[in-house]
Amino acid sequence: MRLFASLLFLPLLLNARDIPVSDEEGLAKAIKEAQPGDNIILREGEWKDVLVKFKGQGTPDAPITLRAASPGETVFTGASGLRIAGEHLVVDGIWFKNPDPSIGDSIEFRLDSKNLARHCRLTNCAMTLDPTLASKDEKESHWVGIYGSDNRIDRCLLKGKASKGTTLVVWLGGDNLGQHIIEQNYFGPREKLGKNGGETIRIGDSKNSMQKASCVIRRNLFERCNGEAECISNKSCGNLYQENTFVEVSGTLTLRHGNGCTVEKNGFFGNHAGGTGGIRIIGEDHVVKGNYLENLAGDEVRSGITFMMGLPDSPLNGYFQVKRARVENNTLVDCEQPFLIALEGDKVPGKPTQPPVDCVIQGNKVHSPKATVIDARGDLSGVKWQDNQFYGKELGIPTTEGIAWGKEPVIKKLTPILPSEAGPVWWK
Repeated sequence: MRLFASLLFLPLLLNARDIPVSDEEGLAKAIKEAQPGDNIILREGEWKDVLVKFKGQGTPDAPITLRAASPGETVFTGASGLRIAGEHLVVDGIWFKNPDPSIGDSIEFRLDSKNLARHCRLTNCAMTLDPTLASKDEKESHWVGIYGSDNRIDRCLLKGKASKGTTLVVWLGGDNLGQHIIEQNYFGPREKLGKNGGETIRIGDSKNSMQKASCVIRRNLFERCNGEAECISNKSCGNLYQENTFVEVSGTLTLRHGNGCTVEKNGFFGNHAGGTGGIRIIGEDHVVKGNYLENLAGDEVRSGITFMMGLPDSPLNGYFQVKRARVENNTLVDCEQPFLIALEGDKVPGKPTQPPVDCVIQGNKVHSPKATVIDARGDLSGVKWQDNQFYGKELGIPTTEGIAWGKEPVIKKLTPILPSEAGPVWWK
């Protein structure tokens, strides 16, 4: 059957064309006439104030590709942007330099609300802002907005965003079904914004937070993404955060809204930088396992692993009670505040009074000689401890079954992702 399917697409591949384009008019014509398997090749050099509307219908075996003649040498500047709409489209090797927020979001996986992207890919691209041009006072905008379903962003670099607005957003609701993959990207330094809206990645929003998005965020590198307390803000259900590396990030991977997410085998390396944090848990049925957290200097909402207190009858934008969380086989080394349980959120109507319930903390190791290992702010009767090995200045709660206290555990360090393993292959 697979051979038969391949034979069906063979004529498309044989007829595929390389179409060089050198100006905006030629690009628009090439996109309009493109057929499955075609490669539209952008000349090297600067493309200024060009909004690319890449709409087409490729196939799984013969996508339509828009690529730089030489990766990284095709540079879009000024009020330039990219809109991707259709199926099986690929954008490869383009550099978006100093994006202008006046056009709104720089890259969108849609043309408009009725023309979305599905099974499309942004790869080997970069978007950067020169620090000398950065301003926190510009209009709110996002650099990348992912709409539609089953899209992929990989081996890209996003570095230097300064104004309000999340760097990369997955939008849900209506025909925006999620199921995207965000993999092997480099998210570079982002300065503190001083208010909400400085996230690096947000998956969903409070309005659509009960939607199952099933996105995969895997093997990305985050360095000094310090825009706000939530470096990653999860606001939907069923997402996987796996094998990412966070280096000196003054913020956390926050399961802010939504249920049933997995945070697995990620590495958090704070290097004792101020505010560096780990993982924050809110909502139901989350799994946090196999993560490595080292030299994190943050506390409160930026502690190593935080369980928030729930708000009775919480609105969608409030704090849902932590239920049935499983926190297993994580390692915390020299963290300022390894575990914080039942922390009250701020800026919410009413008072959070619901501690975690039906939660299991199992097989974790803590080695923090100068720290109180567990800071409990509420009732712990809903937490079951099993096979944990904790070593620190003090435990913080009465000695309990399921915690071996006082003996230094054997620690196996996680190897972080290197810059060469994330971002465009052409970036130096």
